Amino acid sequence: MDIKGKTILLLGGAGQVGLAIAKKMLHENPRKLVISSLFKEESETAIKELKAYIERVFKDHEKPTTEFVPECGNIFVREELVGKSREEILNTPEYRDKVMEDVLGEITDEIIKNSHLYTLIHRHKPDIIIDSINTATALAYQDIYSAATEVKSYLDRGDFSSKEFPVSVARLVTSLYIPQLVRHIQILYRAMMDNNVQMYVKIGTTGTGGMGLNIPYTHGEERPSRILLSKSAVAGAQTLLLFLMARTPDAPIIKEIKPASLIAWKRIGSGEIRKRGQTIYRYDCPPDRAVELKEGETFDYKKIDAGEPLNIPLKAVFIDTGENGVFSLEEFKAITTLGQMQAVTPEEIAKNTLLEIKGGNTSKDVIDALDGSVMGSTYRAGFLRQFAIKKLEEEKNRTGKESIAFEILGPPRLTKLIFEAYILKNTVGTMEKALKMTPENLAKVSQKEIEENKDLRSWIVSVGIPILLSDGKRLLFAKNEVTYRRKFWAERPWKVTSENIMHFRHNEWVDLTPENMKQWQDWFKQILEEKTLTVGDTSSYFDRGEDFWPKEATDETAIDPGEVAGWIFTVVEKGSRMKD
Repeated sequence: MDIKGKTILLLGGAGQVGLAIAKKMLHENPRKLVISSLFKEESETAIKELKAYIERVFKDHEKPTTEFVPECGNIFVREELVGKSREEILNTPEYRDKVMEDVLGEITDEIIKNSHLYTLIHRHKPDIIIDSINTATALAYQDIYSAATEVKSYLDRGDFSSKEFPVSVARLVTSLYIPQLVRHIQILYRAMMDNNVQMYVKIGTTGTGGMGLNIPYTHGEERPSRILLSKSAVAGAQTLLLFLMARTPDAPIIKEIKPASLIAWKRIGSGEIRKRGQTIYRYDCPPDRAVELKEGETFDYKKIDAGEPLNIPLKAVFIDTGENGVFSLEEFKAITTLGQMQAVTPEEIAKNTLLEIKGGNTSKDVIDALDGSVMGSTYRAGFLRQFAIKKLEEEKNRTGKESIAFEILGPPRLTKLIFEAYILKNTVGTMEKALKMTPENLAKVSQKEIEENKDLRSWIVSVGIPILLSDGKRLLFAKNEVTYRRKFWAERPWKVTSENIMHFRHNEWVDLTPENMKQWQDWFKQILEEKTLTVGDTSSYFDRGEDFWPKEATDETAIDPGEVAGWIFTVVEKGSRMKD
């Protein structure tokens, strides 16, 4: 299809993929480019960036004459509810009833035409819609499991008179993924048919960054994570529904590009770290404020006064991966290392999207070929990975700020592994030195680092990761509303037992006990043994050859937190991807 002179609606147009596609589109000189995002400021900022891109890239006689239009709002609700939070909707009976009817009622013209998505398409009558919204995440991360647990607690107590009970039931009912997805597809199809849309291209997701059921990126829950698999299930269901739409006579041309890797990156910088739009502030929990874990008692995060606010924002060097949030240097190294999610760049996704729209054969349209068309990690992203790491290191040196872990990437286990490796890096420096010490001495120097390094201690508890001191009985943490959510140890009361403590030590807490230090020594020993096997081998056989691990001036093997964490996920926990 010729793009010149066409009207393009870019859903999620302010995100990293949406912007990359918009920039590619400008070279085809569309008549109008509608940039739709959740918030107006995002759309307007994206348009400013696109105009700056035109001034920077195009010569005067080549500049596109494209009209830019900002749009905003949640496409999954009706027009009158755009701009209202989910909590406000659920807590207002009138709104709540409308949402339940919109999701679960029989489809009607009133439901369709009052939808914000329908209104948006009807207003602009685009020739092409490109949808880069992560629909699967938007629906699945409403977390039906927590909603069900909440309702069950009322049922167990027989407490039906509480004013909160209807809200809990509504939250459960409106969290049902499939009804929401089905209604979304019904409205999308009708809106496109009514307004003569010629083509719809979805930028989809596998839900796991291309990894399998052994994916180690969970939020501390079971593995594989039911929440993560719910996202994959929604993504798969959406693909099949689009497949059916593509087989519908007179329907628009339907395509889906499905990246199967981490999409990165948007920019590298430094400054305040924000999670879900909120600044992460520093907290501290000095060792004398530790909470003692007594066998048989109930631990209830919400009832414990722990930690102290420092009223200082967490500032660090970061890499901005768009909708996925900002990652630290070490998190980026871990998730992009060979065998993990690796990476694909937004520009490559944009390139394939444009080629498909213009009729090219990219072999990356999953509607055309479900199995063979996912975009895996790429040579370009692998090539540029070292550039990103280098720039992050340079930014660290320039600003004097560290870049350890923010716990935005996802699994607390990854964050806790990075912090533990970082503590060992600060205290002993090399794997060889760590192996020369007893586990008890490693635990001792690690705890001393936490006691004396207030900045590091504050960083850890501020991002929502507790620190279990070397005695295995005292816990340092801070009550931080921004970062405690979806942490299993803080989500609901639990009985202090050795089994529960072991679970949280493994998944969610920085663990300074001698037992954990022994585990780290075992890992270091295994890495050094693998390294020995590669000596003198200059073939491509080994993923991590003799020179992969950095060395100190003493020629000993430096502890590289991000790479070590990635190695643990890949080698120890068998969490490697099968296909590149």
